[in-house]
Amino acid sequence: MMTEAEIEALKEKINSLRTEHHDLDAAIARVEESRIFEDEQLHRLKKKKLYLKDQIVLLERRLEGEAHPLGEDATFRGASPSY
Repeated sequence: MMTEAEIEALKEKINSLRTEHHDLDAAIARVEESRIFEDEQLHRLKKKKLYLKDQIVLLERRLEGEAHPLGEDATFRGASPSY
């Protein structure tokens, strides 16, 4: 079981990742609009965005597991993340 401080730290990390994900989404949109980009650069940005989304989902599930400690494993529930 996590302490209140650990739960708060996890919530802060999730918020930080969401902000980074949002900023990266905006950067991708600007790069696509400018049409001055290399496919490899755009691919790296999109891959990083997906990685951030995966981390957010993983941490949210971990946090949900703390809310329901007797429930199923919080690190993986078999559901695919929605992008």
